[in-house]
Amino acid sequence: MSDALCQAHRPKGKWQIIRCHPVAPAQPQAFSWREFWRGLQQCFRLMVGVQDYQKYLQHMRLHHPNQLPMNERDFHRYCLDARFPSQAGKLGKCPC
Repeated sequence: MSDALCQAHRPKGKWQIIRCHPVAPAQPQAFSWREFWRGLQQCFRLMVGVQDYQKYLQHMRLHHPNQLPMNERDFHRYCLDARFPSQAGKLGKCPC
């Protein structure tokens, strides 16, 4: 394409695409029913407000290695209290 033609097709304004990255991985992975069901379970749990304890543990290992993570019961209690505060005027945030 000529330079003048490229200039005519460029978007106007500040926004401009510089580079496109492929969404799909370089090596296509085989379909796994087990991974599909795990993802579906996690999706439904998040829809009803049940947080993923394993993701929390992974986050704590990666980002806070020197802190002791909550046990599973305390984690779920904390998330419930954060979502449905029992104290008047208390706004909470789940750690996940």
